Amino acid sequence: MDENRFEEIRVHAIGAIERTTSSSGLYEVKVSILGKHGKVSELMREMGKLSKEDRPLFGKRVNELKEELEAAFSAKEEQLKRQEWEERVQSEELDLTLPGPKAFRGRLHPVTLVIQEIVSIFQRLGFSVRTGPLIESDDYNFKALNFPEDHPARDMQDTFFIDEHHVLRTHTSPIQIRTMESEKPPLRILAPGMVFRCDSDMSHLPQFHQIEGLWIDEKVSMANLKGTISFFARTFFDQSVKVRFRPSFFPFTEPSAEVDCSCPRCGGQGCRMCGHSGWIEIAGCGLVHPNVLSYCGIDPKKWQGYAFGLGIERMAIIKYNIEDIRLFMENDLRFLEQFRV
Repeated sequence: MDENRFEEIRVHAIGAIERTTSSSGLYEVKVSILGKHGKVSELMREMGKLSKEDRPLFGKRVNELKEELEAAFSAKEEQLKRQEWEERVQSEELDLTLPGPKAFRGRLHPVTLVIQEIVSIFQRLGFSVRTGPLIESDDYNFKALNFPEDHPARDMQDTFFIDEHHVLRTHTSPIQIRTMESEKPPLRILAPGMVFRCDSDMSHLPQFHQIEGLWIDEKVSMANLKGTISFFARTFFDQSVKVRFRPSFFPFTEPSAEVDCSCPRCGGQGCRMCGHSGWIEIAGCGLVHPNVLSYCGIDPKKWQGYAFGLGIERMAIIKYNIEDIRLFMENDLRFLEQFRV
């Protein structure tokens, strides 16, 4: 083993490191010494020519040289970086009078704004918020809500099935069931959240938001329901808005109704948003079916209640005059920055 050659490489490398005056120059020196084709790598390749007895000692000596040079490179690199930083600070000027970069502030999504506004309105009437899981069992999503086994809503075309017994919830009504099971009446709750259905076009999304309300007490009637919905519509839109109720059918309410309000955009005169009818559907509602109360362990002879459901995106479309529901999902800043608290 030629010790002179090791010493020659070491002296050459240390001298080159000490003479270097920049980080970029130091990198070039490091490559020439420790790189793939550097002098230390050339030494390593010579191990193949040595006998088995000489290889361990030779390899040890090469590693010692490599470690020494790497330490020298690290120390020099730290010195040069500190030096370059000090020179940069001395040479650069900072004008504190110049305006800073424009800061873009985030804004709440229109769906979030609408949820917050709806919740605040119903809180004035004594409602409080409850939440639940996005993946629900068939029992909570359908059976507890009085859906027959052959109901069309159970069809794969409308519902995302996770497996034979679980679905992505198609409404937030399971939150009402869970609340009635775990809490004793009287109850006055709101159930906002994301829901899923197999549908997608200009007016429908496969993933959207609902907010449902439930009031269970000893004396609750359709008159209470009408008063609540009318108060909400006139507070959310405008005091001049008119409200009407049309008979309908839902498995979980009896009697059931759909709610329309006079179009806030045209004042009921007829426009594109309301299909020139002067009315826009905003909710479904009704008195809670006795079968639903019984399923939850509530005596329907003592307790009555009403429930209603609102589509959040639909309410936002009406309030903000949005033409395409798909805009809610695109995260286009030009769209989102229009909405403020």
